[in-house]
Amino acid sequence: MKKAIISTGAPQPIGPYNQAILKGETLYLSGQIAIHPDTNELITGNIEAETHRVMANILAVLAAAEMSIEQVVKTTIFLKTMDDFSAVNTVYGTYFRDCIAPARETVAVSGLPKNVNIEISMIAVR
Repeated sequence: MKKAIISTGAPQPIGPYNQAILKGETLYLSGQIAIHPDTNELITGNIEAETHRVMANILAVLAAAEMSIEQVVKTTIFLKTMDDFSAVNTVYGTYFRDCIAPARETVAVSGLPKNVNIEISMIAVR
């Protein structure tokens, strides 16, 4: 059986999906963008701030599933432009300083929801 994971510390879905699905011991986190959950406003204009907001949203969803960043095994980062790769990589790396970093791919795409610059999805295992 699968279970929907819902956190008030992350923005509510903007479509017919859940923030995450727990199936057995595996958590599949939907892509998060830089929306602040308290204001529902997009964080834009600074890729570092956007990346921190995305990661804060992810941490909130992980916490709602009673999991942590240490349990993340796979990440996908979608960028509007690879020109942001270095800055995103620097911010992203700060979240994995105290644990083994997950497997990851980073891809540039022609468009993202709400025309944001970054979206990150993850898979975590208990």
